[in-house]
Amino acid sequence: MVIVAIIVSVLTNILLILYNLSLSKKITVYKNAEVKMSHSKVVQDFMDTIGSDMPVDDKIRTINDIIIEKYNIKYSTIVVFNGAEYILKASNVDEKFWDVLKNLHNDEMFKDSIMTATPKYVTINNANERLTYQKTEMGRAKSAMFFPLYIDNIYIGYWIIESEQMHAFDNMDTSILGVIKDNIISVLKTVSYQTTIENIYREDVTTGLNSAEYIYGKGKIQMDKFDQSTVCMFTINNIEEINEEFGRDIGTEVIKQVVEVTDNNISDEYIFVRYLGPKFIIVFTGTDSESVVDFVKNIKEEVENIKVNVGEEDDEDENENENEDVATPILNFVMATYYKGTGIEEITKKLEKYLNDADKEESDIVCI
Repeated sequence: MVIVAIIVSVLTNILLILYNLSLSKKITVYKNAEVKMSHSKVVQDFMDTIGSDMPVDDKIRTINDIIIEKYNIKYSTIVVFNGAEYILKASNVDEKFWDVLKNLHNDEMFKDSIMTATPKYVTINNANERLTYQKTEMGRAKSAMFFPLYIDNIYIGYWIIESEQMHAFDNMDTSILGVIKDNIISVLKTVSYQTTIENIYREDVTTGLNSAEYIYGKGKIQMDKFDQSTVCMFTINNIEEINEEFGRDIGTEVIKQVVEVTDNNISDEYIFVRYLGPKFIIVFTGTDSESVVDFVKNIKEEVENIKVNVGEEDDEDENENENEDVATPILNFVMATYYKGTGIEEITKKLEKYLNDADKEESDIVCI
């Protein structure tokens, strides 16, 4: 009986060991599945952010916030090198430390990391010590991981995470951090085109207005805050005749006064740009075309009352100027509706084509 009991006990222990091993594997599989699902959700959050209507800088800050929240990281900072200088794009560290954080490429500790494109983990072993890159601060961070960022083998900056705890990243899954780093790189690569579009516009020297490129970048972001907006393009129909008859200086003065009067009559909330030559665009954000027709009529009437003096005054009577030559602009307007999320460039092309094909004598307000 004793032998039988021993055998039963051994078999029971074996079965328990096998069960525990099986349970352990199931738990591991479950944890791995949970981690994968968590990563998947974070990646989806990243993709949602990339596809949103935010400006590029807001997107990068949002990505950084997601990293901090989802991975329980104390401090996270993203610094980008634009070819000329290092720019701190996102950080939850106090602003007084930003100068240090955007100059880590000069620190001997991280130079090799950048050269070899490998992460660098640093920590302290004594509470009285500090990380060497920290100049005057004590106690904020006691461990850090530094990741150089590369797009197609081209160095574009770095990402650094920090903790208030010593050896905080000793047991951190490096594969997770690698995934996060790759996602940051993907975001920076994806938004690079948007960055170009947002910053390619310039200020027109003659009028002080933004150029047409503004519409496709920052202007579109502003427009997409509303379900629809009215895009109005107008041209100075007779600018060529004014230039030929009175000279280009008078033509330039006419353009300046047209812009000044128009700008004074529209809200700062609307977008006003010089599109091309004598063509201009006003975007009435958040409005439909029917709501702005009367408003545009008033602008047209006021602008066409502009009179730029071009003749010489009579020396005998300075007030007698009935026969004095004047240059007066004649405008032609066309409007269309822009719907949130659609292609603004298609609207502007259609409006431009209409004005180009219109009769030179046409001076109207048309909705297409």
